[in-house]
Amino acid sequence: QVQLVESGGGLVQPGGSLRLSCAASGSIFSIGAMGWYRQAPGKQREWVAIITSGGSPDYADSGKGRFTISRDNAKNTVYLQMSRLKPEDTAVYYCNADQVRVSGAAEPDDYWGQGTWVTVSS
Repeated sequence: QVQLVESGGGLVQPGGSLRLSCAASGSIFSIGAMGWYRQAPGKQREWVAIITSGGSPDYADSGKGRFTISRDNAKNTVYLQMSRLKPEDTAVYYCNADQVRVSGAAEPDDYWGQGTWVTVSS
């Protein structure tokens, strides 16, 4: 089946940068939009950024001007470049792949990664 594996999280000081990656693997024919979400302790999961299969990005207000989402369709990978990080960016970051078409499946489905921690602290 399909697996999404995130990487690149860690501890960073306020004002610093991190680049998250999420690679999808499996018998994938195509992927629709790919996105990043985050969940801070005690809070609900929230949307961070999304990018269409054609490469059009969109961002939540919290990340506009600081985060950049990109993807490599040949590698089924989505990235999130985060800069000028703030303590309030601390959360588990999850990637999502929507409308994933795989071999043997009649209908597309969406998948989630297991999450990667991002901690912004001095």
